[in-house]
Amino acid sequence: MKLFFVIFVSALALSAADPQTQKKQAPQTPKAAAKAAPQAANAAVSVAIPADAVQGADGDYRYTDAQGKKWIYRKTPFGVTRLDDSPERAAAQAAAASGAGIKATEDGDKVRFERQGPFGVWKWEKKKSELDETEKAALENSRANNNTVSKQD
Repeated sequence: MKLFFVIFVSALALSAADPQTQKKQAPQTPKAAAKAAPQAANAAVSVAIPADAVQGADGDYRYTDAQGKKWIYRKTPFGVTRLDDSPERAAAQAAAASGAGIKATEDGDKVRFERQGPFGVWKWEKKKSELDETEKAALENSRANNNTVSKQD
């Protein structure tokens, strides 16, 4: 009980504000207050999807602004984000859609897949009739690589 009392009193003493360390704020002039208000308002404004934006099949919105710069708007659980639509991003999406980086192995009517992920190798298998476009592309790439290797032997 004594220990609890000592901890309580020291916490209370530490939480008390020291008047020497507090800085007094100078009263703001109307001009300074007017400048500070829009800056605070801009920080709180979230990004909105423009009315002219076109929604793609992947759920992203594409928009070209007045300066000719291309943007991608994406809805996330945390609000709308705006990304620069660069050629590098398009190349990365094309590589992902083509099944690059996925190793496919046929086993009868099933196909086993392996892909390097952020936490190690991801492995899964599916029936050939249930493959999506990316998995079909990975299977075709794997078949083409096997044909190339067998021709070199």
